[in-house]
Amino acid sequence: MRSIADFLPKDFGEKKPTTKTERGELMRFFVRHLNHARASDGIPKLTMGRMGKILEGIPTHDLYYLKTVCSRAKNFSKKFWWEIDPEKHKQPDKPF
Repeated sequence: MRSIADFLPKDFGEKKPTTKTERGELMRFFVRHLNHARASDGIPKLTMGRMGKILEGIPTHDLYYLKTVCSRAKNFSKKFWWEIDPEKHKQPDKPF
């Protein structure tokens, strides 16, 4: 009679290290949703590298906020690009 180990793959008990990160999963979420809208408009798709550059200065906890706000919006893409533009969020200078 053959052992059960003969039927299992040789690397069955070994876990491979994962390269998935929180930030990477959020980036994939944004790329997937933005590319869906871009395809219908005939605009080239965003790559993960480009998305990394766009989100470079934004902390991960702020990306969760961005995800929530964009998901609730009627137009995901429009809300995303408006939220990441720092010019839209400047406070007006107050006179003395």
